Amino acid sequence: MTTLLLLSMGVGAIAGMLGGLLGLGGGIVVVPLLDWIFHAQGMEPDMAMHLALGTSLSSIVFTYSSSLVAHQRRGSVLWNLSLTVIPFLVVGTLLGSFLAARLSTLPLKLLFSVFLLLMARRFAFPPKRAPGTAPKAWGKPALRLAGTGIGCLSALVGIGGGSLSVPLLLRAGATMAQAAGTSSSMGLPIALGGAVGYVVNGLGAPGLPEHALGYVHLPALAGIAAVSVCAAPVGVALAHRLPAPALKRVFSVLLLAGAAKMVLSVL
Repeated sequence: MTTLLLLSMGVGAIAGMLGGLLGLGGGIVVVPLLDWIFHAQGMEPDMAMHLALGTSLSSIVFTYSSSLVAHQRRGSVLWNLSLTVIPFLVVGTLLGSFLAARLSTLPLKLLFSVFLLLMARRFAFPPKRAPGTAPKAWGKPALRLAGTGIGCLSALVGIGGGSLSVPLLLRAGATMAQAAGTSSSMGLPIALGGAVGYVVNGLGAPGLPEHALGYVHLPALAGIAAVSVCAAPVGVALAHRLPAPALKRVFSVLLLAGAAKMVLSVL
């Protein structure tokens, strides 16, 4: 248990640093690292992946809570957009966690690997808006539908949804600062809904390890949450000193490596 806690603290340090550097909730890194740690601790493959997803979403609750407070102080949260989408994000998240609890490791790992590949491409070759092109305003029905999809996919891959909601908000007319702030207000209910969904759907599951609440591993959650909150400001400080384009390309290579490892672990 001590080894698992220390390794989880290391995961928290990495997730917090990357969150500060690149504005991520951390799930992209937390899920594969936790899956590896749980495997190394002798857990069954199916149980390890489900616990990694549930614990990842639970840890993101702390990350986004801190981020939301900071963005709210700066007035960068568009609550009119956020409140339109939040109920549908929660519905989608509960649906995603329900589906994930009933899927085996193979489809979950393949889905996560495809998601990593898409994110790697986005970080390596970020989309550029043509000069003078105005953002396209979305109506409420489209935002609600998109929110349900973002919530569902976020729960299936164990992320807070920032990598999905920020592009949506930019296309809805938000500035980058507003998109980042509003994404925090949307990521928190995703993480909360996902955490609840993984706890409820995992209660009584055969083979749960000690100290697990449903599909959330409490010692791993404590280690990640405690350190990631402290590591995030360090990442923010480094973000102002290191070249962002180079960082994003390096991170895209790491994502490709993570996707390859995830596929190889299935094979």
